[in-house]
Amino acid sequence: MRKVKLLFQGDSITDAHRDRADYHEMGNGYPKYAAAALQKKYPDIDFEFINLGIGGDQTKDLVSRLQTDFIDIQPDIVSILIGINDVWHHAEDRSFLPHEVFEERYRTVLDALKTKTHAKIMMMEPFLGPAEDKLFFREDLAPKIEVVRKLAREYADVYLPTDGLLQSAFIGDDPLSYAADGVHPTAKGAAFIGELYAEYIAKLIEEE
Repeated sequence: MRKVKLLFQGDSITDAHRDRADYHEMGNGYPKYAAAALQKKYPDIDFEFINLGIGGDQTKDLVSRLQTDFIDIQPDIVSILIGINDVWHHAEDRSFLPHEVFEERYRTVLDALKTKTHAKIMMMEPFLGPAEDKLFFREDLAPKIEVVRKLAREYADVYLPTDGLLQSAFIGDDPLSYAADGVHPTAKGAAFIGELYAEYIAKLIEEE
């Protein structure tokens, strides 16, 4: 049976209260739904799903754990969802992280994956729902999404435009039913993202 090692990386949206003592435990977020969908879609593949998302992480934190949590894992496929905390953690006084620093840190992660692993890369767009207290985040998040898109054109094998697809899903529905605080998905939001994940990453699984 063909084996595929798939690494989920990111912040609390990926972490989703996983059991950090067992990185094969998916937590309650989109990785749980994505893994279930992929196992159903590809019953002849022996997946090893690894979730190393850590709540609160920014791009600088991914850089700090590059060796242990990316390179040492040597995944066949890695997905990365990062960026909202690079906005949120600097939002209270609007001391936003310069976009070039954000780009440099994210690029460091991607360069290491390209040069020190054989992994195919799926980048996921950071996203934001229209929660009233976070609407102003968009002024910093929008240009950072453009940075992520630029990097994806250089490094990614697949790009999941999460923010755009969620904005589309919000039409005719309650946006906060997907993420009550605008950032952390509800079960409905996590299931929606998990299904998108399985759909978009299929290309990489089928190319393996």
